Order: sequence, then structure tokens, then C-alpha cells
Amino acid sequence: MLKKVIGWLTVRNETIRQGLAEALSTFILMVIGQGSVAQVVIGKNSFGDFLSINLGFGFGVMLGIHVAGGISGAHMNAAITFANCVVGNLPWYKLPVYVIGQFVGSFLASATTFSLYYEALMDYTGGTLSVGGPTGTANIFATYPSPYMSTLGGFINEFITTAVLLIGILAINDLKNAGALPGTHALSVGLLVAVIGMSLGMNTGYAINPSRDLPPRIFTAVAGWGLEVFNASNNWWWVPVVAPMLGSLLGIFIYNIFIDFHNRPRLDGSRKPDCEGDESGEQRL
Repeated sequence: MLKKVIGWLTVRNETIRQGLAEALSTFILMVIGQGSVAQVVIGKNSFGDFLSINLGFGFGVMLGIHVAGGISGAHMNAAITFANCVVGNLPWYKLPVYVIGQFVGSFLASATTFSLYYEALMDYTGGTLSVGGPTGTANIFATYPSPYMSTLGGFINEFITTAVLLIGILAINDLKNAGALPGTHALSVGLLVAVIGMSLGMNTGYAINPSRDLPPRIFTAVAGWGLEVFNASNNWWWVPVVAPMLGSLLGIFIYNIFIDFHNRPRLDGSRKPDCEGDESGEQRL
């Protein structure tokens, strides 16, 4: 009987399996990341600080890669999925499946974080959920720019930061260069995300990921914060969606122009005289 149940639950279609893997890996990333923010905000800096948030999202990415890296690649990021489609690593027909999986995982993670911290939220806010102000809590779930940031400045910040993310991921996966050692890929990417937060995260909260920002924003809109989550900060909501998508293309362009196009094997299989290193493996985002 158990074998029949397992057989019935087993998904045979590769694309659907990859979508499910993206959903679970994104869920893990977001539960850990949002939980780290919740403890800082609601705990009034007694249970963490900005560093712990960065580490939370970094290690969340690491665990997400361990969860789904061998099945879908564990993109957990619509901008990375889009970039993989652009460079030909992923068929375009899989883009909506990956993104839907990421959005579902991110939305469910937001619901889980809300449930786990509901009583703490009510105690901290006095029962009134607001985006900003002294008891603002919407930033637990989605990103909002610092008060001094303009929309243009924030867009440029997310655009450049996402480009840095893609350059780092390409370098980590580039076995023709000085890629990460076998078995350290997940840790390397996790540390990359944490370092980006520690160095470039102050201005906008470093969304660098539409799948990390839009589904939680939608959740907060229906969970009690209202449409202010879209209207706040001069209708900021679209910036963490559009800027990372375009920034991912910039990152690919820069890495290819400065590194990859000059470091490929010749057609006869030989290397350029001044290039050394392991030629095995194929570059993946």
C-alpha cells in the first residue's frame, strides 16, 4: 500500500519536478531570511542586528541550494532564471514553471513567518499593522528603500547590486577559471549573498530578486497591511521586480566581456597559452 501511495505521489515530468524543487528551496530561503528580519524588528535589536539578517539570507540561500540544487539548480530568483534562459542554459518554456514555483514558495514562506510570529507582531504593533512609522513591520516580508533614497537612486542600486550577484555566481560556477572547489558551491553562493548584504544592502534592503520581494508584498497586502505596501515610498514595489531582471543581464555581459569570452577552449580543444586550470565542467549560473 505504501509503495502505491509513493508511486502515486511521484512526479514523472521533469519540468514539474523542477518547479516543485524551486518552490521548496525558495520556501526554505524565505522562511530563514524573513525569520531573521522578524527577530531583529520585533525583538527591537535584542535578538539580532543587520549582520544577522545578512547571514540569515545567506545561509538560507545555501540551504536552498542543498535542497534543490541537483534537481532544478535552485535558482530561487526569477532574475537568475531569466538570465539562464538568456544564455541558453534553460529552455524558455521552463521560465514560467520556475517562476511560479518560486512565487508559490515565497508566498507560503511569508504566510508561515506571519503565523509563527503572529502573537509577537500583535504585541509589538498593538494590533495595528503598518508599513512605516515606529511600529512598521511590512519590511519583515518585503524590501523598502531608506527614507533618503530616490526612486532613480534605488533603481540604480538594485540594478548594480544584482549585476554584482550575477558576476559572483558566474565566477563561482566557472570551472575554466577559479571556480568554487567541489562541494563548496552552496556555501560560496550563500556567502556571496551575505557579503552583498553587508556591503551594498543599506540603501534598498538588497532585494536583488523579484521572487524574494513581490510574493511577500502581495501577502502583506492581503494579510492586513493593505495596499499601502504598493503605494509606499513613491510606489516602490516595481523597482525590486524590474531592476534585478535588467541587472542580471548587465552582470552576464560584464563577466562575458571581461572574462569568459577570452577564456574558452579553442575549436581544436586546446587552450590559449596563457590560460591554465581545469577545463572540465560547463559554466552554469
